[in-house]
Amino acid sequence: MEFCCIDVAAYGFSRYSGRLKQIIFLVYVILMLMPYQVTLVPNYIVSEAIGIDGTRWSIILPGIFSTFPVYLFTKIMKRIPKTYFEAAKLDGAGEFQIFRYIAVPLCRNVVVSVLLLVFIDCWNMVEQPLLMLDDSQKQPLSVFLSQINSSDLGVAFAAAVIYMIPSLLLFLYGEEDLVQGMAYAGVKE
Repeated sequence: MEFCCIDVAAYGFSRYSGRLKQIIFLVYVILMLMPYQVTLVPNYIVSEAIGIDGTRWSIILPGIFSTFPVYLFTKIMKRIPKTYFEAAKLDGAGEFQIFRYIAVPLCRNVVVSVLLLVFIDCWNMVEQPLLMLDDSQKQPLSVFLSQINSSDLGVAFAAAVIYMIPSLLLFLYGEEDLVQGMAYAGVKE
């Protein structure tokens, strides 16, 4: 359900046209092209302003509201045939019903793909947890792995195996949807 706001933004970008929409979508693309390290200071300032600095939410929220999912969903939703939307309008469906019963089910594979990719991106973060979380007990395993030196290779390999388990399980669970979603996303318009 966390991708609902992203789905709605992508639905708006894919269904409606206009100069303002093009400008806002261009800003999304520019933000997507920026390295994540560029947004560390703004993320810190925002998390401090809303009072979530030092908590895990300061790591989770920027991942949930990243620009990549909006871009990918927009490109996928543009490929949904307009006849589906027109038929739903003729049947008396409103925009929210069209979104919920037509657009979202047709994007199921992409939702799983984006969930997996965003999770792996957030799971591998090192810089943001170091900056946002001052308590080492709250820092993820990725920070611990980056601090292991070469004298503790046994610990490093054991921690790396444990570190891979959640990503591997999620990949195995969503492998079919990931492959279908990425294959559909890779098709030229």
